[in-house]
Amino acid sequence: MLLDQLGRPLRDLRISVTDRCNLRCTYCMPAEVFGPEYAFLPRSELLSFEEIERLARAFVSHGVSKLRLTGGEPTLRRDLPELIARLARLGGVEDIALTTNGLLLPRLAPALKAAGLHRVTVSIDSLDPEVFGRMNGLGIHPQKVLDGIEAALQAGLGVKINTVVQRGVNDAGLRELWLALRQNAVVRFIEFMDVGNHNGWNLDSVVPSREVMARLSADGTGAEFQPVNPDYRGEVAARYRAEGSEIGLISSVTAPFCGDCSRARLSAVGMLYTCLFAGTGTDLRGPLRGGATDHELRTLIGGVWGARRDRYSEERGEATQTPRADKVEMSHIGG
Repeated sequence: MLLDQLGRPLRDLRISVTDRCNLRCTYCMPAEVFGPEYAFLPRSELLSFEEIERLARAFVSHGVSKLRLTGGEPTLRRDLPELIARLARLGGVEDIALTTNGLLLPRLAPALKAAGLHRVTVSIDSLDPEVFGRMNGLGIHPQKVLDGIEAALQAGLGVKINTVVQRGVNDAGLRELWLALRQNAVVRFIEFMDVGNHNGWNLDSVVPSREVMARLSADGTGAEFQPVNPDYRGEVAARYRAEGSEIGLISSVTAPFCGDCSRARLSAVGMLYTCLFAGTGTDLRGPLRGGATDHELRTLIGGVWGARRDRYSEERGEATQTPRADKVEMSHIGG
């Protein structure tokens, strides 16, 4: 088993397939930064499907069993079902998931399922059209996302919902959202994090998970929510059940879970990052296109993970609540 310097195994690989997105969410790709003149990556710089498959095989040889495709918005990558089919054929892969805004799922969900995708995580931050339109930066109506969720369910995909909670922005509508979606999906509420360098993060905007739970509760205390045991080491969401439905709380600001983090991240251009908040990564595309053998790629990946000591969220909490300003953009490595 490959372990890092803190004894954490490598189990999960998140693969970004594009830096482009069809939304401009304020906490990820704000329109004032990622505007019409923003220079996105040319196709030639993106890893090809063959290159992604080869690197994924190297990660799987080190113990990775879960793959998640991210972006940007991964459904914008042409012929995405072909990539999923390639990854589904890798021996040792137990789970293939996709993080998406859901807008293109009505067209793509059946093909993604047929290719071997197991589940999707869909982002929707409010059911209020005005609030959601402001948060997604383009005025997109929440029904567009709800249609995508329904398409995924009809295709037989497992569905989870991610909601990023910001104080004074969408926190007033959390219970409404949970009640509307809880019958078909696990709804997970995420503390607003300082990912990237442009989302205007500050601690005052964070709604702690314990407060989120109280807001979801009928009596305002959260007392009816009962904890659910984790399914595996490194599960990011603390899970609770109430009224026959489950919620997840992702508390990387107020209760960091770095100690069990088993996730590596591969950017669309082949940079390996060992933390969501990393400032630098390791180039895998260069050696890959330069003729490196499978053994050499495997050795390179093993050396990076073996030297890993990342625990940014814990250090942020221990030292200061001021975010570091040199982090990789979320649109390059997904969530």
